[in-house]
Amino acid sequence: MIEKRTALSAFVRGFAHAFRGIGVSLRTQRNLRIHAVATLVASGLSFWLDIATWEWCAVLLACGAVWTAELLNTAIERLADRVTLEHEDIIRDVKDAAAGAVLIMSIAAAALGMIIFLPKLLQL
Repeated sequence: MIEKRTALSAFVRGFAHAFRGIGVSLRTQRNLRIHAVATLVASGLSFWLDIATWEWCAVLLACGAVWTAELLNTAIERLADRVTLEHEDIIRDVKDAAAGAVLIMSIAAAALGMIIFLPKLLQL
């Protein structure tokens, strides 16, 4: 019984750590706050325009993918800065690649938003 409580406790603590990481990132990363606003706008438009279930799935996946990319980018940048603050080409390349991943996902999410929302908005 004690082992089950310990496992459950560790499981719950894992969520607490994850939420803490999201909170720290929201407080320290301007781009993540921009993504948060974009997520709220996309959610609001989704409710207002009464989009289909499959469209909701696409919007939620796109928003989640952008948040994931931004959080991973933040983790990579912070870890790289911990390794060294001196200019090193390899560190710059790693940080630029992580930022590029966020950019690509953000562009894809914006395109998805245009595909789903623009025709509905133009019909109003």
